[in-house]
Amino acid sequence: MHRDHQTVSLAEAIAPLVLTLDIGTSSVRLLCFDALVRHIDSVEARQSIDVITTATGAAEVDAHALLALCASLFDTVALQIATRADDVAAVAVATMATTMVGVDAHGEPVGPVRTYADTQSDASAHWLRTTYDEHHVHDRTGCFIRPNYWPARIHWLQQQHADEWQRARFWMTFAEFLDYQWLGIRRVTPSNAAWTGLLNRTSLQWDQVWLAELQMTDEMLSAVVDVTQAHVGVVPAITHRWPWLAQVRWYGAIGDGAAANVGSGCVNADALALTVGTTGALRVAMPGFPQPPAGLWCYRIDGATALVGGATSEGGNIYQWIRETLRFDSDDDDAIEATIACMTPDSHGLTILPLWAGERSPGWAGAAKATIHGLHLGTTAHEVLRAALESIALRFGLIAQRLPATDRVIASGGALLRSPTWLQICADVLGRPVQTSAVIETTARGVAMLALRSLGVIHALDEVPQILGQTYYPDQSAHHRYMEAQRRQVALYAQLIQGQTFEKK
Repeated sequence: MHRDHQTVSLAEAIAPLVLTLDIGTSSVRLLCFDALVRHIDSVEARQSIDVITTATGAAEVDAHALLALCASLFDTVALQIATRADDVAAVAVATMATTMVGVDAHGEPVGPVRTYADTQSDASAHWLRTTYDEHHVHDRTGCFIRPNYWPARIHWLQQQHADEWQRARFWMTFAEFLDYQWLGIRRVTPSNAAWTGLLNRTSLQWDQVWLAELQMTDEMLSAVVDVTQAHVGVVPAITHRWPWLAQVRWYGAIGDGAAANVGSGCVNADALALTVGTTGALRVAMPGFPQPPAGLWCYRIDGATALVGGATSEGGNIYQWIRETLRFDSDDDDAIEATIACMTPDSHGLTILPLWAGERSPGWAGAAKATIHGLHLGTTAHEVLRAALESIALRFGLIAQRLPATDRVIASGGALLRSPTWLQICADVLGRPVQTSAVIETTARGVAMLALRSLGVIHALDEVPQILGQTYYPDQSAHHRYMEAQRRQVALYAQLIQGQTFEKK
């Protein structure tokens, strides 16, 4: 299926139709898909999100402002889809993970929505790691004790913002807040709940050990309801504003990473999903309740399927940083690509720890810094760039070694897809074919597929045709070179960041 076959006009779209609300880190988008999982090209609205960041680590969004952005999208789409409004059967939601907001007894937020990037609770995370066994926490929840997850944030609020903590009756992700305001219900899917770090990964209920330690009760959190279960009915204000949505099925939100896996066709353990945008991730969908490998997280797609993998804080952001910092002679990305493409793998003599933004998987040394070893007067800016791209791929290789062996890797993300050289590097490092995803709207397509499955339009996710592009096959000689480069990188990591790895804790 090519790009032209991914879209369809509103008049030609086959019912039922599914609206997809994608609440991302930089924008909110509302799209529409038909029964054949085709994007309706004339139905689309988007708005940028204003994330407030500070030097102290805050990454916050105003809850009502974000809710108003979502509402404005529905206003726009209501006009676009007016002639087919009766054919809209469902609303499906993907959201950035993991957000957190306190809500009082009147349904009002007591503070901002804090995003995954908020690190204000770093000191609390450190204290909790010295107090509790992170291995046991990882085994119970599939997550680590880090400022990105709720246990550290809750401890930080209790210690530093007691007024906010005491005023809140409920704690929610933003998607739950939207449900509460528009549908009048409190629910959370296993997917979004898993990203909080408070969900027991086998019972798929709130982890009672953490709740006891944090002096919380189940009533402070929403009921865990699988994404397969829909809710029909909205509050009177929403019925008045959009009457055509009153009888539509609303499905609970899932994490955007889980949705991207589904949308790219990586719905089982046959293929790894490699995504590189600003940052990167390597994930695999697995049935049931797999044991999370050391250093990797275990989230959920739904109640039946786990999402196991690891993420890096580096991706396209490092390409941009090197370009700007080293002041390349050319501003032409194609010219830069052509130059680094001519280089022999690992021929630059450099070993890089690409930890410009600290380390996530697999070592979780959050305070680690980037290191470039082997520079000399003859080193060129292009060699540094090529070495950096290789070093990030080597980190993906370390994550892949802890995941199930697969024959294929499906690649997505603008930063990676714009560079055939980087795609070839990844194939050579991983030692297996890397095939690009040609899906236009991966995340939105993923939640549309889940909704269509729940509606009974499709019976299984893997029956939806994959939309794939070019395949990059590994060169075995290059693979052996990169395995030696990886050994140098691991040795440098052990020398400079000794004792900070997950395994050492």
